[in-house]
Amino acid sequence: MSLSRIVMRLARNPGSEFGGDDRRGYTLTAPLTGEGLLDAETFSKVRADCSVRRFAPDEDPVIGRLTRRGQNWFFDYDSDSSDDDEPVHRLGDHRFVVGEYVTVTDEDGQPLTYKIVEVQKA
Repeated sequence: MSLSRIVMRLARNPGSEFGGDDRRGYTLTAPLTGEGLLDAETFSKVRADCSVRRFAPDEDPVIGRLTRRGQNWFFDYDSDSSDDDEPVHRLGDHRFVVGEYVTVTDEDGQPLTYKIVEVQKA
């Protein structure tokens, strides 16, 4: 069972305060299938090793974990509260390959689009 390291950087988001910023994004550690999808079966066995790191130039990095409830995937930064969870739109349906896009709802409830810029074995 191998894990992948996935880097997503903020893409242009028309109508928001963000015009795209390569210094703002997420780094995930997660299991992927051969097609680049999240591997839910493997995730259940390695969930303790699956993490997320949110980074931005104007704040300290925030470390959390990748988690799943039913078919919905989240970035969770405090296991004692669901108030901080960042839902990821249809994360289980996304292919994690360079050039694809993922929408994450940030801590303020604003959906922002990120571009996958790197995928490699962890």
